[in-house]
Amino acid sequence: MTAPPEALLFDLGGVLIDVQPERVLAAWSAHSRLDPEALSAAFEIDEVYRGHERGEVSDDDFFRHVIDRLKLDADVDTVRAGWTAALVGEIAETTALVNAARSEMPCYAFSNTNAAHMDVWQQRFPRVVNAFDGIFASHQIGLRKPDAEAFAQVAERIGVAPASIVFFDDVAENVRGAAAAGLSTVLVTGPADVRRTLAAIGLNIAGSPSGS
Repeated sequence: MTAPPEALLFDLGGVLIDVQPERVLAAWSAHSRLDPEALSAAFEIDEVYRGHERGEVSDDDFFRHVIDRLKLDADVDTVRAGWTAALVGEIAETTALVNAARSEMPCYAFSNTNAAHMDVWQQRFPRVVNAFDGIFASHQIGLRKPDAEAFAQVAERIGVAPASIVFFDDVAENVRGAAAAGLSTVLVTGPADVRRTLAAIGLNIAGSPSGS
């Protein structure tokens, strides 16, 4: 970075919320006529999945698509329960780091998400939600990572140039997309990556717990 950043932007799942996708397939497998290997192969990020995250496909339509594609003998509510089982818990150390950083710099979140997941994490993880000056949900803004247009719109809504934002994400594809859009980026493998970056920026995070 050639100049100090003006805002920090964080992914949620994998950075502040522990997400375990394998729990979804485990829940659905009990209702599928496919064996576990075929079930895993059939579930992919297709255009319906991406449309769901852009808000173009409703939760129920997405779940019906899943029922058909994965050959599930289950109703929409059962599929919804499996879908939301992926959201396991708050990554408390990173939440504390965001809170410490926010006392000195605006902090925002940008998540590829959907209404069903957002309903759950808003209710279950209020400390995560309250850690930010604003949260950009893909299904609400109609754009998703790693598209350059998505990062451009988020930067515009924050009100700073892309080059003045540091973006934290655990998915390499999203990090590459953000870098191509002009943001400074950090690939997050755990809270330590966030801590090191905030310290390098010069933020006072000494009071936040280090965790294990």
